[in-house]
Amino acid sequence: MKNLIDAIIRAVLLASILLAAGCSVELPANPTPAPGPLASAGNATPTPFQPLVPVRAEVPTNVVQPSPSATTVKIGLWVDPLLPSALRDAVNIPPEFSAALNDDQAQQAALRLEVGDQNPVSHWIYALVAPFPTKTQGVGLQELQQAWQGAKVGPFAGRPLLMDESTTAVFTHLWGAPAGEAVSVLPADQVLDVAWEQRPSWALVPFEALEPRWKVLEVDGISPLRKEFEAASYPLTVPISVSGEATLAQAFRSLYGEGSSAPLLPASNRDPNRLTVLVMTGVTALVRATAYTMEQRGITYPGKDVRDWLRAADITHISNEVPFAQGCPFPNPVQEGMRFCSAPRYIGLLEDVGTDVVELTGDHFQDWGNEAMYYTLDLYRQHGWQYYGGGANLDEARQAITVEHNGNRLAFLGCNAKEGSFAQAAPNHPGAVKCSDTWMPVEIARLREAGYLPIATFQHFEYYTYQAQPDQKRDFREMAEAGAVIVSGSQAHQPQALEFDNGALIHYGLGNLFFDQYDVSKATRQGFIDRHIFYNGRYIGTELLAIEFVDYARPRPMTSAEQDDLLNSVFAASGW
Repeated sequence: MKNLIDAIIRAVLLASILLAAGCSVELPANPTPAPGPLASAGNATPTPFQPLVPVRAEVPTNVVQPSPSATTVKIGLWVDPLLPSALRDAVNIPPEFSAALNDDQAQQAALRLEVGDQNPVSHWIYALVAPFPTKTQGVGLQELQQAWQGAKVGPFAGRPLLMDESTTAVFTHLWGAPAGEAVSVLPADQVLDVAWEQRPSWALVPFEALEPRWKVLEVDGISPLRKEFEAASYPLTVPISVSGEATLAQAFRSLYGEGSSAPLLPASNRDPNRLTVLVMTGVTALVRATAYTMEQRGITYPGKDVRDWLRAADITHISNEVPFAQGCPFPNPVQEGMRFCSAPRYIGLLEDVGTDVVELTGDHFQDWGNEAMYYTLDLYRQHGWQYYGGGANLDEARQAITVEHNGNRLAFLGCNAKEGSFAQAAPNHPGAVKCSDTWMPVEIARLREAGYLPIATFQHFEYYTYQAQPDQKRDFREMAEAGAVIVSGSQAHQPQALEFDNGALIHYGLGNLFFDQYDVSKATRQGFIDRHIFYNGRYIGTELLAIEFVDYARPRPMTSAEQDDLLNSVFAASGW
């Protein structure tokens, strides 16, 4: 029945459009019945169908009888050439229509695809962006529109908005023409490089143009990178409509709009079913004063203020350096030795923050012997958590783990750069895996060739500096140049520098997540949780979530002033 209804609607729509355009309509005298139950029902009379488009009962005088040589007339559909190229490339022209390609055809086209909210068939998402080393987190729509009009307001006062010709045309349609020097129009492939050269700077780009060297700014507190994003509430959601004679445009939308069986366009350039959010963290060691605080204030106490960040991600990474051991002694907050274990019940904290992937490259994984390592691996398996960078033997420790989510294929692998007693995985021995062999770059290249986005992590030497050190730079860059899209340092007890290399984001050290260095220095009280975003098989961006320790166990989100102070230090150490 649905096929028959669709066929009737199309026939009526085509006839109506031709009539409105002043063309002659050729209708077959004995139309072939549509396939399906009604077509084979013998003499049965089908239930009368009321078409969506009103049709006059009388036959118009300009309808001609069909002839054997009748030629089908296709109706012009004009697609605004200043719409984003990704949108224009995605247009699926229905068979009854032809694209209007020149000015004459555009003027005569029965329907037009352009910016507007009359009969929306798609909504295109744009992002307000700045170069990655930008401290500003967002602006209000009012500030943005005032800047468009030439006012020198907000954090980018007096700096032109960078954008390509298409984006300029789209927002001119919405907001009117920009003031003289409010906008700088550039070729699309130059916007990012110019923005970096002219820092501080900002730009408007379509969502599909996002890449890691951009920082996406919130607009009225909303970012299209977030899982909870709602397009209807976002100020930079642009409706794309089919316009023309109202009845015809509405009928066209019913056939080819969002939710139809043959949509003209994707519903949006941002599909939540193609988005994956990964959070990566620094050092976790549930020992000493951290463990003692957990005993006093509750197992889940350390995650109290950051658990929502961690649990909201699709994939949550934890680098847990210490094994769980049955019979582990009660924690001593002033323990002098460096041999650690954690009580098995402490795994409740990792459960509470939504752990999915556990990194085992840490220095202390083998502190309590083989039995504790095997026991810990069993605990992770029982919880359904994948682990990497260590394992029951060398082969398992070297094995990358792969995760597929919403069409994004991620691979995790890591190693311990200190080697020796810190990395004991062997053919018949559990432990962390050392970095000295060539296996890791080779495996990264293989995974990339196989269609995965590799994420490489290190337990490197601990440097209590914001600056990355030469041996870190050598090793981290090697992984980026092998094809990793993210290279992350899990060893650092304080935040360290970042850089981009070969398209990859390198973060040399995130700092502690759950560890008791509250009173060592200001820097060891600071840290990052890195929120990485993947879309449609690409790595498109990272948000730095800054944290500050309030005691020996619990971090909290930083205030704006604290975050600015940290970013100043880290960006300066990065050469930005």
